[in-house]
Amino acid sequence: MTLKIDIDDGAGVPPFEQVRSQISEQARAGVLPVGYRLPTVRGLAESLGLAANTVAKAYRALESDGVIETRGRNGTFVASAGSAAERGAASAARAYAERVRRLGLDEGAAVDAVRDAVRAVYGDQG
Repeated sequence: MTLKIDIDDGAGVPPFEQVRSQISEQARAGVLPVGYRLPTVRGLAESLGLAANTVAKAYRALESDGVIETRGRNGTFVASAGSAAERGAASAARAYAERVRRLGLDEGAAVDAVRDAVRAVYGDQG
């Protein structure tokens, strides 16, 4: 098992987001198992031909999402992404439900809004 990241300069997606999404997808799919040690920021940046700040931004986003964890000088590792993602989704869903209730929407309107947003984000994948 090895980390595989392909940066597409013509994708219209910033390189940091390509790094973030590819690591996240590989962690969630189990290609990168929990505990897998990721390359250093500088090492990955060098291998991809990117600036270190670009990879650092991706790592910060991944850590914020609970996909990876940094253990000081020991390195950066894949965390238990599935459960962290599920907890994050549940928390976001609850915050959304509370917000739309305060706005006066009924349950049907709230669910319709989520469905529309998911379709907009996922397109045909949703």
